[in-house]
Amino acid sequence: MISNISRLLSLSTAMIVASTAIAAAEPSAELIAAAKKEGTLTTIALPHDWCGYGEVIAGFKAKYGLEVNELNPDAGSGDEVEAIKANKGNTGPQAPDVIDVGLSFGPSAKKDGLIQPYKVSTWDSIPDTAKDPEGYWYGDYYGVLSFLVNKDLVKESPADWADLKKSDYANSVALAGDPRTANQAVQGVYAAGLSASGGDAAKAGEEGLKFFAELNKNGNFVPVVGKAAPFAQGSTPIIVAWDYNAMSWGESLKGNPPFEVVVPKTGVVAGVYVQAISAFAPHPNAAKLWMEYLYSDEGQLGWLKGYCHPIRFNDLAKNNKIPKELLDKLPPAAAYEKAVFPTLEEQAAGKETITKNWDSVVGANVK
Repeated sequence: MISNISRLLSLSTAMIVASTAIAAAEPSAELIAAAKKEGTLTTIALPHDWCGYGEVIAGFKAKYGLEVNELNPDAGSGDEVEAIKANKGNTGPQAPDVIDVGLSFGPSAKKDGLIQPYKVSTWDSIPDTAKDPEGYWYGDYYGVLSFLVNKDLVKESPADWADLKKSDYANSVALAGDPRTANQAVQGVYAAGLSASGGDAAKAGEEGLKFFAELNKNGNFVPVVGKAAPFAQGSTPIIVAWDYNAMSWGESLKGNPPFEVVVPKTGVVAGVYVQAISAFAPHPNAAKLWMEYLYSDEGQLGWLKGYCHPIRFNDLAKNNKIPKELLDKLPPAAAYEKAVFPTLEEQAAGKETITKNWDSVVGANVK
């Protein structure tokens, strides 16, 4: 899968370049002191079972002694951006310092002047194709859309997207978010459309909406945000989610119910998330220190423990810094051979089609 990283993005050279000078990585002692003086970091949309964030946050707090104010863990990427907009002049606890959003949200947030540049000290080991050259946003981890299957309720797991239409899966299929605001859900619809269109990215958004409209009409779609709790309760027996979330949620239930994670045969969409610092961060030094931690070897391995492929995976592997037991827990590489990394333009087009037309085409209020 990592070999596909070079195809990850198609960055536009015409992107708006802000006049703000690039913030160079500060000497560690100075940055730590400044961050400790601020005392707090405010995050948003970081569920503890997403990508190992529970342990990552705990590791940051233990290492630097800062408080972490966690806002709305279940928010989507769109909600994170809106939180920055809504708190431009607010230095209180509702103003996020940092965001972790889907790839397409990085360039748009930069264009709108909502994020500020900062280059972490490990900047050079982040692939050029996965970062803004000015340092406004940078890839953090990636995975592929998969099916998390409750084996108590679903005896024969779906092998591909088309299988989800079968009557066997009535009242079973859920998205891991609201496709009008959450990147994970948007990409789930996009992946279904890419499969239905035979790999035609130009038609993926439209075909994805048609696919879920049919699932909804036939009674297979469940308009509930899929995650560990409803999965365990049996209300969302099949959840379309990033592979790392699917594995994390399944394992967190300790065999009750037993589960399977299936990477579909077609429409294997890989997605990268990106980090950025709010242009209006009340705790800018804490935000920079958080970025330094996330992109350190310790932080990157923390994400890998949460089944995410960290963006510095190649660098870590080259330097023999990845424990074998971590590598052994990841799905077999063969499942990812058909992975497709949509370009920024393809993602933006798909996102616009899906978010604007979900209500009129599918008509299911996911919550």
